[in-house]
Amino acid sequence: MLQKFDPRNADLKVYVNGEIVHRDEAKVSVFDSVVQGGDAVWEGLRLYKQGIFLFDRHLSRLFDSAHAMGFQNVPSKEYIIDAVKQTVEANNMVDGVHMRLTLTRGEKITSGMDPRLNDKGLGLIVLAEYKAPVYDNSKGIDIITSAIRRNSPSFLDSKIHHTNLINNILAKMQANVANVDAALMLDNYGFLAELNGTNIFTVRGNEIFTPFADACLHGITRGMILQLAKENNIAIREKNISLTELYTADQVFTTGTMGELTPVFEVDGRKIVNKSGTDVFEKMGSIFKASIPNYCIPII
Repeated sequence: MLQKFDPRNADLKVYVNGEIVHRDEAKVSVFDSVVQGGDAVWEGLRLYKQGIFLFDRHLSRLFDSAHAMGFQNVPSKEYIIDAVKQTVEANNMVDGVHMRLTLTRGEKITSGMDPRLNDKGLGLIVLAEYKAPVYDNSKGIDIITSAIRRNSPSFLDSKIHHTNLINNILAKMQANVANVDAALMLDNYGFLAELNGTNIFTVRGNEIFTPFADACLHGITRGMILQLAKENNIAIREKNISLTELYTADQVFTTGTMGELTPVFEVDGRKIVNKSGTDVFEKMGSIFKASIPNYCIPII
């Protein structure tokens, strides 16, 4: 499912390092760390008419990632919220918007990987676009298992929400070659980690399972599903999940800010067959949709 250009985005205004500029003028220096080495952290936000969904949790993860990366003089929460507000107001946006909030280590005095070369302060980019969920939830998606493994904490810890997404991109390329929607990435032990852009859940009977957040990103929507299931007395737990358990699950679905909740209908050519007859995914989807207004934070 290749995303298409939305004509409403033709004249977007973008926040770049304190200025609101037309998308054609939205640029960073070739000496910026995000260009030099993918040295930046980011968050994907979704704006509904009630506000930004789980904005506080996204900001907390952004600050945690920046701290783990050793960023110095990180802008305040109020400063970042104001930058987001300026961007939304400049574009007259109220709903159906996805935002990419990026915090870079900033510009270097000369090219190189040493963070001591960054003496101009951090960079902040807010890119807001009219964008529906990336997948058509009514149609669901088909996936394949990628040969590309998800990073473990031994290498580049996925708990840092960084912009170095090469392994995810390589996995997505394999999905493209296989003519499916997304790629499943395993951890270094061969258990499920996540898809190239979303977290994954399986259902067996009336119980929901999701991989431990060891090699996968601790997704904000993932965490919300864990919370909502427990609040609604739906059995849910984290565990190691093998491919065989995935193939034989009653239902499979993915979660993410870009895709919300999406059913998976086929994995590696195996159809997902609901042997139990229960529809836990539909129930969770309804609960999730109903929760959105309660967890949106107005910014205007």
